[in-house]
Amino acid sequence: MRWLVIAIAALSSIGSAHAQTPSVMGVWLSASKVAEIEIAPCADAARGPICGTVVKLHDPKGPDGNPIAPELATDANNVEPGLRSRKVIGIMLLYDFKPGATPNSYVEGTIYNGENGKTYRANVSLEADGTLKVRGYIGRSFMGETQIWTRVR
Repeated sequence: MRWLVIAIAALSSIGSAHAQTPSVMGVWLSASKVAEIEIAPCADAARGPICGTVVKLHDPKGPDGNPIAPELATDANNVEPGLRSRKVIGIMLLYDFKPGATPNSYVEGTIYNGENGKTYRANVSLEADGTLKVRGYIGRSFMGETQIWTRVR
C-alpha cells in the first residue's frame, strides 16, 4: 500500500510539471535568425519584469561585411559613437516593459535594433503556438514591425 501512495505522488508531480503554464522566459531565435536572445527577469527591477539579452550570434559579419567570430562582433551601427565598440553578446535589447492585460504579454517596453542602432517602443506576447510575437513601433503610433521569434530552449 505504501508503494502505491508513493507511485501516485510521483505520477502527480510529473503531470503537474508538464501542465505548467508556458512562459516568455527562455532563449529565443530572432526572426532574422542571426541572434539568440535570452528573456529572463531583469536583474534590476527598475528595468521591468522581463529583460532580453543577446546570448549567441549566428554567422556574424564585421563592419566590412566579412565573417567574424561571434565573441568579436561589436555594436558597429549604434547611433551613439561611444557604444560602437561594445560587444554584441551581452547587450540588453529588451527592457522597461510593463505586464500586459493577458498572461505572458508585456507592453510599453523598449527594443534595441542592432541592425540600425536605434531603439523603439515594443510589445511582446507569447502566442498560442508557442512562438513569441515581438512588435516594435515608433512612439505611440501603430506604425511599426511585427516579428515572430521561435523558442530555442
